[in-house]
Order: sequence, then structure tokens, then C-alpha cells
Amino acid sequence: MSVQAGSDPGETVACPHCDLLQGIPPLPPGGTARCPRCASTISTRSTDPIDRPLAFTFAALFAFIVANTEPLMGLSAAGRHASTTIVNGAYEMWMQGQQITALIIAFCAVIAPGGYIVFLLTVLLAVRRPPARKWIGELLRWAAFMQPWSMVEVMIFGILIALIKIAELALVEPGIGMYAVGALVVLFAAIGITFNPDEIWRRIEWVDPRPSAAGGAPATAGPEARA
Repeated sequence: MSVQAGSDPGETVACPHCDLLQGIPPLPPGGTARCPRCASTISTRSTDPIDRPLAFTFAALFAFIVANTEPLMGLSAAGRHASTTIVNGAYEMWMQGQQITALIIAFCAVIAPGGYIVFLLTVLLAVRRPPARKWIGELLRWAAFMQPWSMVEVMIFGILIALIKIAELALVEPGIGMYAVGALVVLFAAIGITFNPDEIWRRIEWVDPRPSAAGGAPATAGPEARA
């Protein structure tokens, strides 16, 4: 279902293409709002904004655990065999004096993706039982902070480059962790497609139950509280 945005007193946004300021009416599941001037899409609402990204996030959590507990690859050369995990790789770099590189790998490949999954999973589970509380907004901000630092796809490209270089010197056997990392990249992309933060913000109860100092009505926060 597609509707034209207009002067409805819903959410007010500016069209990213023609800068027309307009109000977006409440959209039904699967609905789309288009600019009345240039007909470009300015807002959409998923048909399943909570359960679908929640399923992908649970799958990402499982893939993340496997990727960090199972070996990424095995190397065999001259009768000797060795394998390692992501965490062990960062630890070995630390022990060899490359502390900065080890910290970057640990943060971007373990801490940031894990934090993003945990924060997002908590948010999606919490909003399933309305009304959503204000602390969900803080967790959503932390999830948004962790997301750009979750560089799993960069790590897997680095692993593939290393495999190509090592293949001439030793027998390389991809481990279960390698497949789990690949699955995690796909699942992160699926989460990004299906998850809409605006849907969470709409469900948060921005009401402060504490009375104001003047003894007036409870204070409410508007859309600017998302910033």
C-alpha cells in the first residue's frame, strides 16, 4: 500500500530528494509513503518489523558463538598441523608484541559484533511486551554505535587473502568457524534490511512518571528525544 505524504500531524520529515517538508501519516504494515512533489519514497513500514529481525538476530547470535569457538582454518605442512580461532589469533598477536593490532581485531571482530547482537536482541525482545520502556532507547543507541564497528566482512576478506597466499606453502583446510563467519556476514545484511529503528522509537513510552518540580502533569518527551 502506497500513500502520499501531506500535512498530516504525524511525523514531519523533509524529502531527501526535493527538500519538501511534509507530514507522514501512520502507515499500515507493508505501507509506503511517497513525496507528493517528486513521488520518491520517504518512509516505509515492514510487514513484520519485530519478529523477522528477531529471528535473524537469534541466528546471528548462534553463528557468532560458533565463529568464536570453532577453528577458522587448519594448516598442514611438513607433517605438522595447526588451527586457531579469532580470539586465539588476537591473543597470539598480543603475545608477539602487536598489542594495537590485537586490540583492533578483538574489538572489531569480537566485542563490537557481540555487543551489537546482544543490544539488538535485548531491544527486540523488550518491545514485544508493550509499553516499551525508556531504557530501550539507550540500548538502541548503543546498538547503533556498535554496528559500524562490526567489521566481520572486512575480517573474512582478510582471511580469504591470507588463504590465497598460504595455499602455495601449506595445505589449508577451512574450519567450521570460517563458514560461521560467512553466515554471520549474510545475517548482518539480513538484519540491516529487515530492522527499522523508527519502529522501535514509535513503541517506546516516552513518559516520565515523576511529577515535575512545580507539581504539574508528568513530563513527556517528543521526537527530539531520539537524538
